[in-house]
Amino acid sequence: MSDTIIHRLRSLPLQDRRLVIILAATALVALLIGLAGGVLTALVRAGFLPALPESGYRFLTVHGVSAFFYWLYFAQAALLLGFAAAERGNGGDKVGLARRWLSVLGAIAMVLGFVLGLYASVIGSPPLYDGNVELLADEPMTVLVFSLGYALLGLGLILVPATAIATLLSSLGRGRRRSLDALGFALLAWSGFLIVTGFAAIHAFLPALLWALGLGDFPVGQETGWHILFHNLHYLPLMATVLVWYILMQVLTGAKSVFGARFSKLVFSLYLVFVPPTSLYHMFLDPGLPEYVKVAGSALSLFVSVPTLTAFLVIVASLEVHARASGATGLFGWLRKLPWQHPATTAASLAVVNMMFGIALAFVLIQEKMAPLLSDTFFVPGYFHFFTVGTVSLSLLAGLTVLLPELTGRELRWPGLLRSLPWVASTGLLVFGSAGVAAGYMGVPRRVMDVTYGGEAPAVWSTLMALVGVGGTVMALSLLLYAATVLASVFGRQRAAGVSSFALVEWANLPVGRNAAWTGPLSILVIAAAMYGFTVLGFELLQAVPVAAAGAMGH
Repeated sequence: MSDTIIHRLRSLPLQDRRLVIILAATALVALLIGLAGGVLTALVRAGFLPALPESGYRFLTVHGVSAFFYWLYFAQAALLLGFAAAERGNGGDKVGLARRWLSVLGAIAMVLGFVLGLYASVIGSPPLYDGNVELLADEPMTVLVFSLGYALLGLGLILVPATAIATLLSSLGRGRRRSLDALGFALLAWSGFLIVTGFAAIHAFLPALLWALGLGDFPVGQETGWHILFHNLHYLPLMATVLVWYILMQVLTGAKSVFGARFSKLVFSLYLVFVPPTSLYHMFLDPGLPEYVKVAGSALSLFVSVPTLTAFLVIVASLEVHARASGATGLFGWLRKLPWQHPATTAASLAVVNMMFGIALAFVLIQEKMAPLLSDTFFVPGYFHFFTVGTVSLSLLAGLTVLLPELTGRELRWPGLLRSLPWVASTGLLVFGSAGVAAGYMGVPRRVMDVTYGGEAPAVWSTLMALVGVGGTVMALSLLLYAATVLASVFGRQRAAGVSSFALVEWANLPVGRNAAWTGPLSILVIAAAMYGFTVLGFELLQAVPVAAAGAMGH
């Protein structure tokens, strides 16, 4: 059999496969719990589920902790280790993890952190996803459990990537390849970012943990540490997303970047250059922030999407060029050549569409004049879910639909259902996101469970939040069913060894010639036009709202 990613995944040692499967299964469990919390939160906010505000905030805590933290990072850990172990064999070296014991310890720390995070959600006042110690000053036990959970997550995010780095570097040296290819380099950069996020998590929550243990002073400056952590939590998954797209391009079609490995490495390096300096926009609501810092932060923030959009152009252009070389005609005729039989194609494709909405709306929020008006409104969850759910989660699920069957040797259950669910989830997301963004423009606060204010609030607020509840429920239930189906596939029917369940296209050795690729550049023009339109609309609507916007620091 030819040396492909799929072949190398099937050849991984049993212990490596078991570790990755456990991480992936735990990720799916975290997603299921987080989605359940999300459905309940949406129903409470829409007024469909009578509940005390405290119950609503408890649901929100479970949703944020499980879905935003542990689902995203368990899934990234599984995908990183699985593909790093396979990439080690690229060029003839043996496949498998090096220093596996580090990732085992890291996985244990992350699981313990997950359990503690859920326990902290129910033992006292809801800590939400950020565990603001100033709101929990009278409940040191809640702070202790919650902060210890995140500190253990941070430790896991240091140890697991350390195994991936050792694995990738072990493939270099005498008698081996001299340098990593584009995929290996991207996995290495991904590992580094995860380690930075792990240190940021420990830095953010260690002071609160020490205070709760009686070993330190009350942490009065937790916001700064949270800003740093949140920025990494926000944008690191986007690097994981485009890397999953890059892997899927090779696995499902055999195509590689038409721009060459060196350019692809440069693109992945851009995350290290552009993402860290753009964190200033998270502090736009600080009244003491100098004006020149706000202007610099707004300018820098315009670069935050450069790596993602550039990687998007590389992947889309490479697929389009190969599809046209295989006979595709027409502006969008190349799309019909993609392997739509595999569920990962649908999930990843809709993730791209949802990303376009998310990026256009994100550019509105990161503008210095708009941030104080919108950051404490429901605009934030409205746009944010286009990224976390519509882009990142769908992409990670797509990656798992490729990774898990090759590691377990079992077939995906109900592939037809898996091909349909991303459409349903994206439709629910569109309703949720559109209503949420409109609600934000109209001044609906994002941290209030009952937005009626005893009948004093504008009637349109309740209407928009009802749409948020309907769209959020459809979106969450669709993803819940998708995650449950993928998880059930771990115990599915055994397939014949070396046989794929889906017909894939093979463009690996296709001469591409001089074929034009217009879809990517046209998509960027659409994003730019949408960004301009949403910004103009935002200013017009906010000027007409007779409510003073009062922002609160942080996210």
